[in-house]
Amino acid sequence: MYYVNREQIAVRLDTMPDIASALRALAANWQGSMMEGLAQERALHLAIEMVTDIGSFLIDGFLMRDASSYEDIIEITGAEGVFPAQMLETLTELVKLRKPLVQDYYKWPRSELHPLTRTLSELLPAFKQSVERYLEREL
Repeated sequence: MYYVNREQIAVRLDTMPDIASALRALAANWQGSMMEGLAQERALHLAIEMVTDIGSFLIDGFLMRDASSYEDIIEITGAEGVFPAQMLETLTELVKLRKPLVQDYYKWPRSELHPLTRTLSELLPAFKQSVERYLEREL
């Protein structure tokens, strides 16, 4: 029997629509202001943390192979069928943004709309549904 922390997964999944909505609004109204740039950074960072936190809870709960990096979390959960294969590339691209956003933030081009800002507004809700279906199927 697995112990999957469904409560912590659900808390993170419940936040995804808000982040997707914020990213959608930023993309639709982008002017390149400092405030928009900072909001975009935070929304992308939260998307990374949500996806990797959920992945970590699933890896731990279902006793999947240990992850050695953020990219590994995406690779493992993708291989286990948590989300469709077509999401793998975009999710990997997303988690690769963690270092630039968290460590190299002083170099981040705040006036530019990052391409993932548009993409994630659609991908996050689909990821949420995929995780929910995976949990239903596996539990």
